[in-house]
Amino acid sequence: MIRGHNGLMRADRLLSILLILQTQGRATGRELARRLEVSERTVHRDMEALSAAGVPVYAERGPAGGWRLLEEYRTQLTGLNEDEVLALFALKPPQLLADLGLGRAAENALLKLLAALPASRRREAEHARQRLLIDGSRRDEPVPWLPLLQAAVWEDRRVRLHYPSGGGPPGERVVDALGLVVRGQAWYLVARREGVLRTYRVSRVAHAELLPERFTRPPGFDLERYWRQARSEFQAKLPVYPVLARLEQHAFERFGLVGRWARLEHAEPDGEGWLRARVRFEVEEDAVAWALSLGDRVEVLEPPELRRRVVRELVKALRRVKKSRPRGGSAGSEAT
Repeated sequence: MIRGHNGLMRADRLLSILLILQTQGRATGRELARRLEVSERTVHRDMEALSAAGVPVYAERGPAGGWRLLEEYRTQLTGLNEDEVLALFALKPPQLLADLGLGRAAENALLKLLAALPASRRREAEHARQRLLIDGSRRDEPVPWLPLLQAAVWEDRRVRLHYPSGGGPPGERVVDALGLVVRGQAWYLVARREGVLRTYRVSRVAHAELLPERFTRPPGFDLERYWRQARSEFQAKLPVYPVLARLEQHAFERFGLVGRWARLEHAEPDGEGWLRARVRFEVEEDAVAWALSLGDRVEVLEPPELRRRVVRELVKALRRVKKSRPRGGSAGSEAT
């Protein structure tokens, strides 16, 4: 949302700086500039303004330096702008919070926060709540061990997991529970085992036991950075089945309905409302299912073996239809 008054924008930014320093203790000028989407020069001017207003901010030099607040200083400013109200009251994923056992606690917290807001902000919160809902339901994956894993993550505790490896039965392993990630319809545990970071799908955990010993988190570990890197590496290892095809524009608009690991790499007009597209699938079966689902609105150009496979499947389907057609029948049954 664009705000027309520079003073209001700067006030929001100064409050954000205070809350960042108060919660994490230290932040470099570069980090603050990145998070606030301003220049480092602007951050320096903001620090001068805070200092002039009596806020005890100071800079430390050296590799571990940055901007800090005096430890005893705490701001009581808790004003929320319209965008922040929207984020809190409209974008709460109810099923994910329920998975963590925090559904009721989240509702109570939001009720308390709502009661503390000025009347104008309460109206904005209700406005957002009635117009936007993110439903993170994922009932197809039971996660009975999630609360125990959450406790391990919160307390830096070790966990004994019984987890399948490959196609075999669950095996036992002791891991350091570092973090939990939810993506799409699945929860994942990020853990360290024998010094190596690994990812476990929570729904596949057959049994989990919280162990008494605690562990020391890896220095510099960042959950979001690790997850992005691990996801990129996983996707890079996936098998690739490239396809070149011609398809109608309307069929192209339905492309999002295709399999999980399909990717559109390139598409350009090919005349008369058709497109020439390069599509990447994970396996041949996904490409066959996609082509068959579009019928005469797609023409597979490459690879040749996929063209032949699609033709064979269509011929078999036609034979089944002819074989199942009832013989004879009354004249009236053929009337149109």
